[in-house]
Amino acid sequence: MSEEMRRDEAIYLMGEEVAEYNGAYKASKGMLDEFGPDRVIDTPISELGFAGIAIGSAMNGNRPIVEYMTFNFSLVGIDQIINNAAKIRQMSGGQFNCPIVFRGPTASAGQLGATHSQAFESWFANTPGLKVIVPSNPADAKGLLKSAIRDDDPVIFMESEQMYGDKGEVPEGEYLIPIGVADVKREGSDVTIVSFGKIIKEAYAAAEELEKDGISCEIIDLRTVRPLDINTVIESVKKTNRLVILEEAWPFGNVSTEITFQVQEKAFDYLDAPIIKINTADTPAPYSPVLLKEWIPNSNDVVKAVKKVLYR
Repeated sequence: MSEEMRRDEAIYLMGEEVAEYNGAYKASKGMLDEFGPDRVIDTPISELGFAGIAIGSAMNGNRPIVEYMTFNFSLVGIDQIINNAAKIRQMSGGQFNCPIVFRGPTASAGQLGATHSQAFESWFANTPGLKVIVPSNPADAKGLLKSAIRDDDPVIFMESEQMYGDKGEVPEGEYLIPIGVADVKREGSDVTIVSFGKIIKEAYAAAEELEKDGISCEIIDLRTVRPLDINTVIESVKKTNRLVILEEAWPFGNVSTEITFQVQEKAFDYLDAPIIKINTADTPAPYSPVLLKEWIPNSNDVVKAVKKVLYR
């Protein structure tokens, strides 16, 4: 964010506690000192209000970054995102665009209860006019966030509280990753595993375990949910003939459901087994640590699914 704000004075950051407190998760640490209160702006606890202000600002030539303390709180301002940011280019006949980034953490982060542990990627991805990005590592986060900030359309950039402490190599300076391009994180020949966001770590753990049994897993990180890079998935399925999808979301009508449909439509003859999708339990997230462990997918679930599609 700081690199982009140094490059373009039209970019600014606003949200709850982004300035004086350096961000709820310290994502904006030091930015108030560098850019001042006109470009790093603390807002009242009114997501509907500051989302609307930012959208109007974007329509008038600015490029705001809106931070939600969690995307659970974006529901208070979702009317502004869905009915204004996503639609204004079409509704104005191209007279207005809306270069804005809505960013913040998504999905569960431990024992935060039912109303603070929700994954809304599929909700936003269902909306024409929005782009939805969910990175899973520091380098992808940087490259994709820079691309999101420079994009002339509204972008939903979804992070994770549990990944803010993750460390990894990050390229310095000018480093951009194109929006809408998935990445094959691990080459394999026996089964394709598709995932995104923090839950992909369970796929990596499962692949290591399955390798001990001589099973070779190819892991694809979607990185961008919309636009969806289905071609990378299709090419992998043509090679492995089997597909398991891991997603931290409720099972009804989610991203993995859409992938399942598109693969059977475009690559049905390449499948040697039914597609398996792994999701959370079809309930609100429990607070109990014992129940939460059962609710959220883990590497054992992935191992079982892979062995099932391999008929082992």
